Amino acid sequence: MLVHGVAWDGPWTQDGPPPLGGMPDGGSPALRFRAPSGEPGRVSLAPGASLGFRVLEGLWCLGRSKVHGPQERLHMPCPDAAPAERGKQCGPCFARDDFRLMHDFHRGGSVPAGLRSYLMQPHWLYLATFAGGATKVGTASAVRKWQRLAEQGAVRASYVAHAEDGRVVRILEDLVTQELGTVQLVRSAAKAASLLEPLADVELSAINKRAAARTREFLDRLALGGFSTVEEEWQRPAFAEEACSLVDDRRRHPYPRAFDGGAHGFTVRSLTGATALVSLPGEESGFIAGLGALKGRRIEFGDYHTDVPALQDSLF
Repeated sequence: MLVHGVAWDGPWTQDGPPPLGGMPDGGSPALRFRAPSGEPGRVSLAPGASLGFRVLEGLWCLGRSKVHGPQERLHMPCPDAAPAERGKQCGPCFARDDFRLMHDFHRGGSVPAGLRSYLMQPHWLYLATFAGGATKVGTASAVRKWQRLAEQGAVRASYVAHAEDGRVVRILEDLVTQELGTVQLVRSAAKAASLLEPLADVELSAINKRAAARTREFLDRLALGGFSTVEEEWQRPAFAEEACSLVDDRRRHPYPRAFDGGAHGFTVRSLTGATALVSLPGEESGFIAGLGALKGRRIEFGDYHTDVPALQDSLF
């Protein structure tokens, strides 16, 4: 099975696109994969889900996407089942992937008609704050307004502007970075590490609200049309609560093995983005596991288990 990542799209994705804006609490997160036959599949990451698998050697191309419209896209597996060369794609798949063109669209770059239709739908500008206090600016299309932040692993987030299309929202995003210094990327490893000792929720909420207010003030002064500032908080999924905050000050540990090989097995307790709080047999404190590292890996499901390492929590 070739892992395509963790999705918060919910159960409706099997029969069609999600409702506009997504479900209030995100549906059912799942680990998505593609079988050797080419058929897509998913394994639930719901509370209490047990996951056992063995990771095979290598990092493999995930194929490419062809965009036909705002809610219509076709994913095509790599025809050569090639190793990944650029991110999670081989060279030929990267060169033919529609989504690689979207980041230069607002700078006058040429895009196919289907991708243009996708980019010309309404978009949202948001400020997302993660467990350690790092805050980024980002964009979400109208149809993925909620899911985008769920998959990012935000602990707190606010929508600060509604733009008439993807060109305008990306201009705003670049201006916020250039003028206010707000980053557009927080790395997955940093997000996972911050969940070992997350800041208090009230502190993260205050950080996000300050950043959002500062951003709205900046946007209100811009002589640019095609958008309006908004004040709206993102709703965090209930399943992310335990992962995002310490319970009874119980110490957490990094997951003891890398997902680049070997056997793994654990129970999922909570999930934020692609980072899980998991339990191993006989250990109640919990381990932070970055499941995003499985993307592009081939795995075999089975009755596998992760050995519990020797742990010694600090007495001070």
